[in-house]
Order: sequence, then structure tokens, then C-alpha cells
Amino acid sequence: MSRPQIRLGSRLVDRDAEPYVIAEIGVNHEGSLETAKRLVELAKEGGADAAKFQTYKAETLASRHSPAYWDTSKESTLSQYELFKKYDAFGAAEYRALAEHCQRVGIDFVSTPFDDAAVDLLAPLVPFFKVASADLTNTPLLRRVARTGKPVVLSVGASTLEEVDGALHTLREAGARDIALLHCILNYPTEDKNANLWMLGDLAARYPDCVIGYSDHTVPKPGLPSLVAAWLLGAVILEKHFTHDTSLPGNDHYHAMTSEDLRHFRIEVARLTPLLGSRAKQPLASEEIARQNARRSIVVARDLPAGHRIAESDITYKRPGTGISPLSWDAVIGRVTRRDLAADDVLQWSDLAEA
Repeated sequence: MSRPQIRLGSRLVDRDAEPYVIAEIGVNHEGSLETAKRLVELAKEGGADAAKFQTYKAETLASRHSPAYWDTSKESTLSQYELFKKYDAFGAAEYRALAEHCQRVGIDFVSTPFDDAAVDLLAPLVPFFKVASADLTNTPLLRRVARTGKPVVLSVGASTLEEVDGALHTLREAGARDIALLHCILNYPTEDKNANLWMLGDLAARYPDCVIGYSDHTVPKPGLPSLVAAWLLGAVILEKHFTHDTSLPGNDHYHAMTSEDLRHFRIEVARLTPLLGSRAKQPLASEEIARQNARRSIVVARDLPAGHRIAESDITYKRPGTGISPLSWDAVIGRVTRRDLAADDVLQWSDLAEA
């Protein structure tokens, strides 16, 4: 099977690609178009490939009786409806303006849709759709996204493998062909002990035809080790909330990365990339001198006259590896010498008569 790949904007992403980084601005613009544009610029400066927003209206996203599921010591709003109502001011004009701004800046514009109207609004504006973990079981929304024909990046937080299977079936039945899956833990924030990055391997094994990535909700640390570790474990799409000020109140600022965090992450990726090299195990050209000189050859243990039939006690193994390999140890025993050999001679096939 060929390795999976997915086109996200101008980039073809596969397991050997540099990580495709999505700066999840979400609603950290807090209703200001100018702040949203500045965050796009900061995301580009930090090295993000995409600036992502969220497109919803509180009335179509949550009932008025939907309880909080986040850390209320960081975001005190106790109702999902009330929280979402604070940040749903943007409409079609604002999203079109942001898409145009992203194009000017040179970064992919993406926004997660949370209802059918959002899908229809975003379809002409985004190069691919990002679907939130919470909508993995939302059959009508998945169908609407799939029918656009655009690639789909699906977070799989808080899901069983059977639910992931179902979402993939729904997407494919409705026409989606290029799908990536993002490991995600649906805690805000995610404690390090709950990040479970080893799950990336399980997803890769279970879904070998999907590109695998990671959507991170841990509180960032210098160098973004959560993203570095995820990348080293095979996640080639990396998503994390993004802000200009982690001290701002609200649910998505304190566990977000900044432009500076992202810049340092890119530096770390550049530092580590040369260390990773090839996936195929094979000797390198640079190792050839070691293959020749650090490996062993069969060496004559004592002076041997021509016509001598070699016994095991007549030979030993020493460096360099320029003679007969010890792999042929049994084939050498019993052979007859063509010429006089001195102790410590490196044995060659030309020194031996035909068997």
C-alpha cells in the first residue's frame, strides 16, 4: 500500500513532510476583526501553515441548557450557550475579509463549521474542512462537509474506534476522498498525563490510509514539547490554539501557543529533521569505510604451508573486514591452501583451492 497523503492548501502532506501547523485562533479575536487580522499575521510570522477560526451561531450550536465542560476556574461561564454567544459576532462579511487577508499574508484560511449554513459559507473560502471532535457523530454535518469534495481533517477526541469507523464511513459514503485524523484529548486544558501521545501509533495502525495528526490542548511549555513529541511519533498535522496574550481571560487563551512559541517549535523541527533521515534501514555511503575496516575477516592463526587442509584451529577472526567474512567460517574449514600463508594474513578466496 502506498503511504497516505493529503493536500492541504498548497502543501502535499505525508509522513515524510515537515509538519503542517494549524494555528487555532478560534474565537480568540473576541469579536474584533482587526484583532483577528493581527492574529493571522502573528501566526504567519511564527511559521504556521494555516490560521483557523470557528464559524457558528450560539443558537444553532447549543441549547440554553448546555452545561460547561471546561475548567471553570479559567472560564467562569457555566453555560455553553452563554459562552458561545459572547463570540459569535462574525458573519459572512468578516469571514470573507479574513480569507482575503490570509491570502494577502500567505497563509491558508480555515474555519471549523458547526452547522450547515457555516459549511455553505466556508466552502468557497477554505482549501479543506476541519471538523471538531464533538461533531464526529454528527451525521448530517459530516455529509454536508463531505459533499463539498474538499479534503477533511477530523479530530477524534473522546471517541471510540467504532465511532471513528462510523465517521469515516459516513464521510466516504458522502463523497470525501482525502481524510486526515487528528488524535485529540477533549479536556480544556489537557493535563500532560492525559495527553496519551502513544495513541497516535494505534490510529496509524488502524487507519493506514489516513494521514495522522494531533490537536493539542496541553498548557504550552518552552519549545512546545507536546508538539515535538507528537511529530516524532508520526503526527504530521499539528493543531494548537493560538493567541497574542496567554494572560487574557477566557477558555482558549491560557492553553494557547504564541507566535514566539511557534517560532521556537519550527527551530526545533529544523534542528531535529537532519537527525531523522531515512525510514528504510540500509547502510549509508558514509559507513562504507567502517564496513570495510571495523568488521572482521577470517585471519590465519599460525603459519600454514601450501597444500594444507584448514582446520578450525588454524583460523581466527580479526579486523579489517577486507577478507573472507566470518559468515563463511564453515565453508573455509576443510579447504586447501594454494600458497604458503603466514600468521595474521587476512584470508582471501584466492588463497584457497576449489572445494
